Amino acid sequence: MEFSASQLSLILGGAIEGNPNVSVHKLSKIEEGVPGSLTFLANPVYTHYIYTTAASIVIVNQDFVPTQSVAATMIRVASAANAFAKLLEMYNEIKLKKTGISPLAYISPKASVGTNIYAGEFAVISDGAKIGNNVKIYPQVFIGENVTIGDNTTLFAGVKVYSDCQIGKDCILHSGTVIGSDGFRFAPENEEGQRKVPQIGNVLIEDDVEIGANCAIDRATLGSTILRKGVKFDNLIHIAHNVEIGESSYLAACNVVAGSTKIGKNCMFSGQVGIVGHLSIADNTIITAQSGISKNITKPGEVYMGSPAFEANKYRKAYIHFRNLDTMAKRIEQLEKKLNALTEQEAK
Repeated sequence: MEFSASQLSLILGGAIEGNPNVSVHKLSKIEEGVPGSLTFLANPVYTHYIYTTAASIVIVNQDFVPTQSVAATMIRVASAANAFAKLLEMYNEIKLKKTGISPLAYISPKASVGTNIYAGEFAVISDGAKIGNNVKIYPQVFIGENVTIGDNTTLFAGVKVYSDCQIGKDCILHSGTVIGSDGFRFAPENEEGQRKVPQIGNVLIEDDVEIGANCAIDRATLGSTILRKGVKFDNLIHIAHNVEIGESSYLAACNVVAGSTKIGKNCMFSGQVGIVGHLSIADNTIITAQSGISKNITKPGEVYMGSPAFEANKYRKAYIHFRNLDTMAKRIEQLEKKLNALTEQEAK
């Protein structure tokens, strides 16, 4: 789509400096601007690029004062970063606006499908599935038997949802994610091996949840593995059977949460955090990257780091000593030699 500077100024509530009729049809970084592109300047570090960019329109803050001539048309707004984010959101909505059912998609006659859905090539909707309104199901998505998906939810290409799982409204599941695979449970049977424990529960995902690419959310042994409202996952996260993640908790890439652990509300976990099973993590807990959690966290709002993890302020103090262990060991060795020498003298 193409927009003129005057149209953009109306959308953003900004003031134009330059040609109001110049038009753009693409977005760009300010340092990579080309004719016909729209960019923005918010970080002062990039100010020098505004004098050399070939972009046709640049969104700037109201208080920006150029020190040289600017060839591009400028649109002054209260916050260039927020204005550009608004345009990115609009662009994404247009880009992802898909409707219609491909003739290569399969929808079971025993499934219930809402209005205005999109189903791409080789998408499969199985018996008993219930699909809400305005749902987007990209190519090669598999939706198993008796799955429920709420209104306005998007499943990107290659998502797999096993039978009986439930996904709420306004959710986003990115490519390669698997919902409802078996939990990892085996019971010792004899000396020759172990017996697989059947996993007959499901996964329950509440409204406004976003799950990144290539995540695996295991179904419960009994009951449900639960992601509460507003949970946000990065890529490559594994949630084991019967785990519960509290409302509005954020997990960065490569987190692993073992079975039956309960995580509170508004928690924030950095990348590569590992949590053992059957624990309780209090609300508002922050865990730093590569930490390993092996005990309950009962006090809300604490920050943990390390493996095994403990309170971050204690960890930082202890780390000073970790780095000096070699020096400390040499000093202790020297003291021991002196002490032994004194002991020998006294013995004589």
